[in-house]
Amino acid sequence: MKRLMTIIALAAIAAGSMAAKDIQKVIVTTEPQMHCSGCENKIKNFFRFEKGIKKIETSVPEQTVTITYDADKTSEQKIIDSFSKINYEASKVDTSAEKAE
Repeated sequence: MKRLMTIIALAAIAAGSMAAKDIQKVIVTTEPQMHCSGCENKIKNFFRFEKGIKKIETSVPEQTVTITYDADKTSEQKIIDSFSKINYEASKVDTSAEKAE
């Protein structure tokens, strides 16, 4: 009986820990604009260790930074505000036009 209760308890814990996280994505452009791999690396290295950040993608030709994050640990606004720590100003890219096409 103890063994069955232990198995049930462990299954409940495992199911709770596998609950879906609130993973979000924000696309921003920066000012000053990125113009080289050094700019990309500066942004990537800064956000690599920020709480809740899951993935960082940069594109110099498109002038965008795409950040995938856990919304339970950080927010879109906190991410945008964090760019000021590395002397950038970030603004969200409007992707609604792309979705309409």
